[in-house]
Amino acid sequence: MANYPLPKFHFQVDWGGTSIGFTEVSGLDVETEVIEYRHGASNEYFKTKQPGMVKYSNLTFKRGTFKDDNEFFEWYKKNLMFENPERRDITISLLGEDHTPRVVWKVKNAFITKVQSTDLKADGNEIAIETMEVVHEGLEIQHGS
Repeated sequence: MANYPLPKFHFQVDWGGTSIGFTEVSGLDVETEVIEYRHGASNEYFKTKQPGMVKYSNLTFKRGTFKDDNEFFEWYKKNLMFENPERRDITISLLGEDHTPRVVWKVKNAFITKVQSTDLKADGNEIAIETMEVVHEGLEIQHGS
């Protein structure tokens, strides 16, 4: 059997047991900041480098706008007072042909920071797309079968 890369169009997003369809998910980045150091008595003219703090990108979710579905904005409103933001764990799965997870991104303690409604165009014929931006405190990547 040939070994091909996975297509990126077959995925699902789950938070709190609810599976929600999205047209796009981006920001699945993790990065280690670099600490540079050179002590004053060093006879070398370069800095040493070592790993520092881990930094995660914000996640962006896009989906079609549906009548009577205001879940993005309702979640956003729960976080406006900043006293106790509603955090959710989110699981994003890239699926294989048999609809089983092949790569899974587990996002920890996420909360919504931005909701962007669709732009409106009188001469357009595209689907209305809404966007949600989420911050989080951890990203784990797991590869399945």
